[in-house]
Parts: sequence; C-alpha cells; structure tokens
Amino acid sequence: MTVSAGRARRVLIIVENLPSPFDRRVWQEATTLHEAGYEVSIICPTGKGYEKKHEVIDGIHIYRHNLPVEAEGGIGYLAEYTVALFWEFVLAWRVLLTRGFDVIHACNPPDNIFLVGGFFKLFGKKFLFDHHDINPELYEAKFGRRDFFYKVMLFWERWTFKLADVSIATNESYRKIAIERGGMAKDRVFVVRSGPKLDRLQILPPVDALKKGRKYLVGYVGVMGKQEGIDYLLRSVRYIVSELGRKDIQFGLVGGGTSLEEMKAYARELGVEDYVTFTGRVPDQEMLEMLNTADICVNPDVANEMNDKSTMNKIMEYMALGKPIVQFDLAEGRFSAQRSSLYAAKNDERDLANKLVDLLDDQALRQEMGEFGRKRVVEALAWSHEVPKLLNAYQVLFER
Repeated sequence: MTVSAGRARRVLIIVENLPSPFDRRVWQEATTLHEAGYEVSIICPTGKGYEKKHEVIDGIHIYRHNLPVEAEGGIGYLAEYTVALFWEFVLAWRVLLTRGFDVIHACNPPDNIFLVGGFFKLFGKKFLFDHHDINPELYEAKFGRRDFFYKVMLFWERWTFKLADVSIATNESYRKIAIERGGMAKDRVFVVRSGPKLDRLQILPPVDALKKGRKYLVGYVGVMGKQEGIDYLLRSVRYIVSELGRKDIQFGLVGGGTSLEEMKAYARELGVEDYVTFTGRVPDQEMLEMLNTADICVNPDVANEMNDKSTMNKIMEYMALGKPIVQFDLAEGRFSAQRSSLYAAKNDERDLANKLVDLLDDQALRQEMGEFGRKRVVEALAWSHEVPKLLNAYQVLFER
C-alpha cells in the first residue's frame, strides 16, 4: 500500500557519499518508488556536476548540501561526517516541515545516518536501512588494520541494524551480515540487487579509434584506485607487453577518483602508458562507446573480505552489454557473472594477464560467454527483477 489516511506515503532518502541522480542505485530506487505512488525526497551532497541546492527532477525533490573536499585520513573523514550529519538534520527538518515524510531511507556509507533515523523515530517515523557497503571491512581494506576506528565502524553498524525497522541488502552476503552480525530478524531483511536498467546500457557500434591502432581493446569502468586493483591491472599490462610480447592490446580505463593521477604516474613508471587510455570521468555516452568497443572487460578488484562479499555493479554492466569478463575469483563476483567470466587466482596479476590473453585469443569462447552474460542479466539480474522486491520491502515496512 502506498496510501495512508487518504494521502501518499512519503519517503525521505538520505545518501552521504554521492549526489542524486548520479548515484544510479539510489536514483533507480527513488524513481521506482515515485512510479509506485510514493512521494519521494532526497538529501544528498553536491558534486559531479549537480550543484543546485534544491531542484525537482521527474517529480522527485532533491535537497543538496556542500561537503568538504573528498575525505583523506582521519581528520578528513571526521570533517566530512560532521558536516554531512549537520546538513542531514537541517534538511530533514526542512523536508518534514514543507513536504513531510513517513520513513527515512538511509543509504550508507557511512553508517552514522542512524543518528538521524533514530532521532526521527521519536516522532513516529520509520527507519529503513539500505546497506550499500560493509564499512568495517571497507575500513580494514583501506587502512589494513582493526583498531579503535574499526570498532567504531562495528558500533555504528550494530546500532544502524538495531534501529532499522527493515533493512535492504544488495546481495545474500550482506543479508547474512544483517542477520548474524546485526541481529535483525530474517523476515525484516530483503535482498534488492543493484541491477542495471537495460534502457540505459545501449549496445552501440564499436568506435575503432579507441583501439589506438591495435587489434584488441580491454575495457574497464569504475573508480581508479588501489582498492579497485588498478595497480594489479597495470602490472598485468606490463607482463602482457614486456614478458608475453603482446603489442596488439589496448586497455581503456573509464572513471575518476582521488587516485587517478597516481595510477597514471604508475603506468608511466611501468612503461605501459602507451597501452593504457585513462579517460577520467566521462559522460555515459563516452563510457558506452568504450565498453561497446571492448573485445573483453576486466574487473581487477582486489581479493579481500570486503570485495569477496560485495557485488560490483560494473560486472552486471559488462554482462548487459554482452562482454565476456576476466576477474579475480571472488564469491559475489562469481555469483553474478557465472559462466560469463574467467576467474584468475586471487590477487595473482600474472594469472589475470594470462587469462586476458587466452580469452582474447579465443573468439568462439568470447562470443559464448558474452551471450550467456547478456541472457543472465535480461532474465535474472536487470533492475526490472528488483522492482517487486523493493516494493515488497516497503509493504512490510508499513505493515509493522
């Protein structure tokens, strides 16, 4: 039911790390709820070209606030979280007094939005937690230790689950964490995957110029950083060029991030800058041109506890475009891709390189894997399959 006492149910989505509509999962959820009859408002930061403090897009009211520069180090994260919480409280009051809301839909990271959700529960509002990242594991992957701040992450996560009326997980691994580590009842945790919208991921003719005169192109889309394994990928490129003697493969890497310039410098240090195209963050059309031109796609996410349990959106996007994949052997990556991917030994850059070359050299296998991936997305993983799951979670939420 989306109507209560003669009016539509009202949803306030709070997301701290990305603006809307740039964050695709959040925007897909917001538009789905709106189309189902909910009134939807979003609080999020500015950035990525979205600088208006308030605007209405497709019937959804978006309230944006400034943040300090992207956080680096303890002081940076403290500043970011403090400023974000301040504005989330201020703007939540603004939404409450102007449009109203019945539920706060909190998207992590970070896990401290429970402070806003818990406060407004005192006024009879419901609290739904949308579990995008496992922050204790993210902290450990980023800093390599389980110290006081790791325990703070666990504390925040525990209280988030404790206060949530309903939780949404992006996969079964996250659902298990909500139940076992968060103590939530099984019937209050729902899996809603970040499936791609197929109308956005158009299959286009290749743009041969992107191959830079070489026979093959390996595509990648995502953040440029060590957590994402770009350094592993670049060392694989060096092995392919210098030790395997392959000069016929270009790598097209699409995406930005705080480590982009560092990764460019590392490519120069390894002597492979001519074989790697870094586009930075580009419009969707340019991203689609690169991926459609690619003969295969790669996901070099480092094998660690966080990545093993996380679903990478890029995998499903590659599959939607019919691209065969090479990645390290991670549990959720294998669940998503199944037979559309080859799996290199964990964090073994030479095995990754060899599997990239083997796949490029086997056209029949590439076609078979690509067709399987496209079919799996269409039949099981696309956002259209997640819509009823999201709406069911909301129905259960308002039945409590």
